[in-house]
Amino acid sequence: MRTTQSGTRGVVIFAYANELIDYVALAAWSAKNIHRHLRLPVCVITDQVNLPSHYSFDQVVVTDKSSEYSRHFSDYDQVVTWYNRNRMDAFELSPWDQTLVLDADYVVASDQLLSLFDSPYPFLAHDRAHDVTGAEPFETNRTFGLYHMPMSWATVMIFNRTSQAKRIFDAMSMIRDNWHHYRVLYSITPATYRNDHALSIAQLITNGHALSWPTIPWSLASVTPSPRVTQLTQDQYRVDYHNAQGQPRWITVNHDFHVMGKRHLGDIVANSQ
Repeated sequence: MRTTQSGTRGVVIFAYANELIDYVALAAWSAKNIHRHLRLPVCVITDQVNLPSHYSFDQVVVTDKSSEYSRHFSDYDQVVTWYNRNRMDAFELSPWDQTLVLDADYVVASDQLLSLFDSPYPFLAHDRAHDVTGAEPFETNRTFGLYHMPMSWATVMIFNRTSQAKRIFDAMSMIRDNWHHYRVLYSITPATYRNDHALSIAQLITNGHALSWPTIPWSLASVTPSPRVTQLTQDQYRVDYHNAQGQPRWITVNHDFHVMGKRHLGDIVANSQ
């Protein structure tokens, strides 16, 4: 475990680039937003040693890439290599006493996340998510598996350095390392490993298979891969999509949200440099 200073707060982002997506560039762009809105230090966990000098990370933790496997990205319409199986290492690798873990494709456009640091709970994540356009109901994302167990999202997690939080991350590691067993046990399809499923099962195990536990008290705003996302102003974005009748529509978003498709966010980041 890395040495931490008691009482420190910060953000951790995992970023391992593949053949199409520069996750480190996404994380560096996100770090600027985090500094501006949350005024918190940012640690990136990556395999890249020599980062560009203009990347404003406060700390860099270099690790080997997690084991790889292939995943279809619908916004690119092709299969790409995916390195994202070591999210549970956040407990060991974070330099902070109280850590907010964010996906590299999570857009911070407000200070809303700061309220989570005042929570009395040792670990929180989202249990609800929604499509900001309303075009997709997301009902199937509330549960997972044949038995409709409650879903947790690993996109945003906050934890204290406590034994309760460590048990959740240890359970995630066990589930990842024995994924075939747990996938069959909970009848999860498809077979592709997801951190969200590992977290969901870990929450079930560590909470005695109770079906509820403390969560982030708002829904995870999300943009699915098919809409186009463009940046209008520093913290305002336009989402172009098609409604159920196939008609083109658009909305503006000026709050935090998760960009599930990476192509358009990559364009935003490239144009901001």
